[in-house]
Amino acid sequence: MIEAKNLTKRFDGFAALDGLTLTVPTGAVYGLVGPNGSGKSTLLRHVTGIYRQDAGELLVDGAPVWENPAVKARMGYIPDDVYYNVQSTVEDMRRFYRGVYPGFDQGRFEKLGKLFELPLKKPIRSMSKGQQKQAAFWLQMSLNPEIFVLDEPVDGLDPVMRRQVWSVLMADAAERGITVLVSSHNLRELEDVCDHVGILERGKLLLERSLSELQENLVKLQLALPDERPLPEDLNILHRSAAGRLQTLIVRGRREAVMERLQALQPLFLEAAPLNLEEIFIYELGGTEYEVQDILH
Repeated sequence: MIEAKNLTKRFDGFAALDGLTLTVPTGAVYGLVGPNGSGKSTLLRHVTGIYRQDAGELLVDGAPVWENPAVKARMGYIPDDVYYNVQSTVEDMRRFYRGVYPGFDQGRFEKLGKLFELPLKKPIRSMSKGQQKQAAFWLQMSLNPEIFVLDEPVDGLDPVMRRQVWSVLMADAAERGITVLVSSHNLRELEDVCDHVGILERGKLLLERSLSELQENLVKLQLALPDERPLPEDLNILHRSAAGRLQTLIVRGRREAVMERLQALQPLFLEAAPLNLEEIFIYELGGTEYEVQDILH
């Protein structure tokens, strides 16, 4: 289990993390989302022991990560911008990781080589961005990590390779019970793979829940009423728009309870649907403040 407790990190007086508390259960595939500058990458660099917090704690199974080689040896990490020394090749990095990480699996390395099909002796930094990401996955997956930390992991990969990478990761999560903590702006992709979600805003955790709980607590409705009768005042409406008589509502609450309240109005039409992760993200962060705005009219 990964735990952040009142985690604080400042850069030149700016609080990148501001008393953040978060829990990633063992074996979870946890998606970390938030607007740019919300602290996602800063948090991941604390989880991997790159940054030391100014206050609070960052623990893995109860042990601090900072300057703890035993904890770090259990982790794989792929940052947003993959970096290797100028002349380092996949073969160079294989030898390095094999000497440093006790979990490095040569047999797995060879099997994954059939998936990625990259040259072993070409400098990684001379490869394309997508190939550099593939090299990072090849090497990090060969560590057999118990915890895999990923920051925009499939950015730069083509659609086929994205599916291949996620397939291997999800197989590891299912078969070996690894914990995956992933930050991405591709919310549609996270929705397909994550079972837990945390939403960050301004260095704080706005909420964290299982994806199913998030989807159960917000509902999108289309409603047409026979006249101008008002909606119930205690209905927690986060967003409302209308096209003629047809209204679209985003309501906080359980679907069954909300539908029952609206059925009492004897609507001409009423239909409900769960929100996707992108819609949940927008309305949990304040609704219209984060919607697309037409500034030209």
